[in-house]
Amino acid sequence: MLGLALGARLENSLGAAGKDADGTVHAGINPHPVPALSATGEELRRIKALADQRDLTVVGFNEVARSSCTYVEYLDRLAVTEPQELEYVGLALFGPRQDVNKLTGKLSLAT
Repeated sequence: MLGLALGARLENSLGAAGKDADGTVHAGINPHPVPALSATGEELRRIKALADQRDLTVVGFNEVARSSCTYVEYLDRLAVTEPQELEYVGLALFGPRQDVNKLTGKLSLAT
Protein backbone atom coordinates (compact mmCIF):
# COMPACT_ATOMS: atom_id res chain seq x y z
CA MET A 1 0.00 0.00 0.00
CA LEU A 2 2.74 2.47 0.91
CA GLY A 3 4.59 1.71 -2.32
CA LEU A 4 1.49 2.33 -4.41
CA ALA A 5 0.75 5.61 -2.65
CA LEU A 6 4.33 6.81 -2.97
CA GLY A 7 4.70 5.68 -6.58
CA ALA A 8 1.61 7.61 -7.59
CA ARG A 9 3.36 10.81 -6.46
CA LEU A 10 6.61 10.27 -8.38
CA GLU A 11 7.56 10.78 -11.98
CA ASN A 12 9.24 7.80 -13.59
CA SER A 13 8.13 5.54 -10.75
CA LEU A 14 8.12 2.53 -13.07
CA GLY A 15 10.95 1.29 -15.19
CA ALA A 16 10.42 0.11 -18.75
CA ALA A 17 9.07 -3.38 -19.38
CA GLY A 18 11.73 -5.99 -20.06
CA LYS A 19 11.94 -9.27 -21.93
CA ASP A 20 13.47 -12.51 -20.76
CA ALA A 21 15.56 -14.81 -22.95
CA ASP A 22 12.40 -16.35 -24.48
CA GLY A 23 11.00 -12.92 -25.34
CA THR A 24 8.31 -13.01 -22.63
CA VAL A 25 7.50 -9.46 -21.58
CA HIS A 26 7.72 -8.60 -17.89
CA ALA A 27 6.06 -5.44 -16.56
CA GLY A 28 8.38 -2.67 -15.44
CA ILE A 29 9.15 -2.39 -11.77
CA ASN A 30 10.18 0.47 -9.49
CA PRO A 31 13.74 1.54 -10.38
CA HIS A 32 14.29 3.28 -7.02
CA PRO A 33 15.88 1.40 -4.10
CA VAL A 34 13.22 0.36 -1.58
CA PRO A 35 14.74 -1.20 1.52
CA ALA A 36 12.28 -2.43 4.15
CA LEU A 37 13.48 -1.26 7.54
CA SER A 38 12.27 -1.96 11.05
CA ALA A 39 11.24 0.80 13.46
CA THR A 40 9.09 1.29 16.53
CA GLY A 41 5.99 3.46 16.44
CA GLU A 42 7.85 6.20 18.29
CA GLU A 43 10.73 6.07 15.79
CA LEU A 44 8.22 6.32 12.93
CA ARG A 45 6.61 9.39 14.50
CA ARG A 46 10.04 11.04 14.91
CA ILE A 47 11.13 10.16 11.36
CA LYS A 48 7.87 11.48 9.90
CA ALA A 49 8.24 14.80 11.73
CA LEU A 50 11.84 15.21 10.58
CA ALA A 51 11.00 14.15 7.00
CA ASP A 52 8.19 16.72 6.89
CA GLN A 53 10.66 19.41 8.06
CA ARG A 54 13.09 18.43 5.29
CA ASP A 55 10.33 18.58 2.67
CA LEU A 56 10.71 14.92 1.71
CA THR A 57 7.82 13.07 0.11
CA VAL A 58 6.24 11.14 2.99
CA VAL A 59 3.42 8.62 2.93
CA GLY A 60 2.32 7.39 6.34
CA PHE A 61 0.18 4.38 7.17
CA ASN A 62 -1.43 4.61 10.58
CA GLU A 63 -3.83 2.73 12.85
CA VAL A 64 -6.75 4.93 11.77
CA ALA A 65 -6.23 3.74 8.19
CA ARG A 66 -5.59 0.14 9.18
CA SER A 67 -8.77 -0.10 11.24
CA SER A 68 -11.07 1.68 8.77
CA CYS A 69 -13.29 -0.40 6.48
CA THR A 70 -13.56 2.20 3.70
CA TYR A 71 -11.57 5.18 2.53
CA VAL A 72 -14.45 7.50 3.39
CA GLU A 73 -14.46 6.12 6.93
CA TYR A 74 -10.71 6.67 7.12
CA LEU A 75 -11.02 10.30 6.01
CA ASP A 76 -13.86 10.94 8.46
CA ARG A 77 -11.96 9.42 11.38
CA LEU A 78 -8.69 11.11 10.40
CA ALA A 79 -10.43 14.51 10.40
CA VAL A 80 -11.17 14.19 14.14
CA THR A 81 -7.85 12.60 15.17
CA GLU A 82 -5.25 14.87 16.73
CA PRO A 83 -1.80 14.54 15.11
CA GLN A 84 -0.19 13.40 18.38
CA GLU A 85 -2.75 10.57 18.58
CA LEU A 86 -1.79 9.06 15.21
CA GLU A 87 0.01 5.76 15.65
CA TYR A 88 2.15 5.08 12.59
CA VAL A 89 2.70 1.49 11.52
CA GLY A 90 4.65 2.29 8.37
CA LEU A 91 6.22 5.10 6.37
CA ALA A 92 7.48 5.48 2.83
CA LEU A 93 10.00 8.26 2.23
CA PHE A 94 11.35 9.69 -1.01
CA GLY A 95 13.83 12.46 -1.61
CA PRO A 96 17.55 13.07 -1.88
CA ARG A 97 19.33 9.90 -0.82
CA GLN A 98 21.49 11.66 1.78
CA ASP A 99 18.41 13.16 3.47
CA VAL A 100 16.56 9.85 3.59
CA ASN A 101 19.67 8.00 4.79
CA LYS A 102 20.21 10.57 7.54
CA LEU A 103 16.76 9.74 8.93
CA THR A 104 16.83 5.97 8.39
CA GLY A 105 20.51 4.98 8.43
CA LYS A 106 20.45 3.58 11.96
CA LEU A 107 17.41 1.36 11.37
CA SER A 108 17.91 -2.34 10.78
CA LEU A 109 16.58 -4.28 7.81
CA ALA A 110 13.19 -5.83 8.45
CA THR A 111 13.17 -9.61 8.67
